[in-house]
Amino acid sequence: MGKATREAYGEALRELGGQNENIVVLDADLSGSTKTAMFKKEYPTRFFNAGIAEQNMIGTAAGLAAAGKTAFASTFAVFATGRAFEQIRNSVCYPKLNVKVAATHAGLTVGEDGATHQAIEDVAIMRALPNMTVLVPADAAEAKAVVRWAAEYNGPVYIRLGRSGVPDVFDETYEFKFGKAVTLKEGKDVTLIGMGIMTSAALEAAEMLAEEGISATVLNMPTIKPIDEDAIVAAANATGAIVTCEEHSIIGGLGSAVAEVLAEKASARLVRVGVKDTFGESGKPADLLKKYGLTAADIAAAAKQAIANK
Repeated sequence: MGKATREAYGEALRELGGQNENIVVLDADLSGSTKTAMFKKEYPTRFFNAGIAEQNMIGTAAGLAAAGKTAFASTFAVFATGRAFEQIRNSVCYPKLNVKVAATHAGLTVGEDGATHQAIEDVAIMRALPNMTVLVPADAAEAKAVVRWAAEYNGPVYIRLGRSGVPDVFDETYEFKFGKAVTLKEGKDVTLIGMGIMTSAALEAAEMLAEEGISATVLNMPTIKPIDEDAIVAAANATGAIVTCEEHSIIGGLGSAVAEVLAEKASARLVRVGVKDTFGESGKPADLLKKYGLTAADIAAAAKQAIANK
């Protein structure tokens, strides 16, 4: 198991802090967990702890951005997108300010903290906002690359990060290409599109399918908004069957984004692997992924279903 994406986020911030004095970091009293403490230790005068006041944190980040700073604001995903939604909408997205909401502890793999802390609707909420860009890195290397890109981009960004360690998909030479899917494996029978931690599960599923003579393309989709429509259309035309894989509700997230493209621009059978309109519960991350149908075996089964539906 590789490093958690939140850990890579902290390391990237620390590196960027020495390269760009315009970067400021804000946190809602969770800097140890979000890993912004790494930045705080090196650049204490550019770090602001808002306390357990997420709405104030976003408002302050907006003010700093309006004054010309590049502001990274961090807390758990459920608080960032839920409690501070109005401030993100009206104070960040509406004026299109340079605030990066980097939210950790997203998805079921928060684990024992349970349903109240497991953000499974955050991507849906953020991608509905005008002017907001939504990024979900698959592993630590991609997380670092995404954070570096976000620091250079002028405008609102939502970066979804996780608590648990995730398998390495890329190495340190990886270069993030905004708005583009990454082809990890090519096949002819079905396309598996992964987001975040589910990309590595999709790769594992492709191996399982290969043992049964089924050839699968695997795409990593780090940019959820704007999504790579060309890659989705090409996959639909090439394989005619698509499975989306996300540690998020199947409503409003990656599956919905792909379905929207297919409905307007292509034709393929789609099966969505994700949380099926329910809350999570307390448990070990691996046990939760199994219970809610988010394992490689579940993806492989969905691929067979999509192929059968052609």
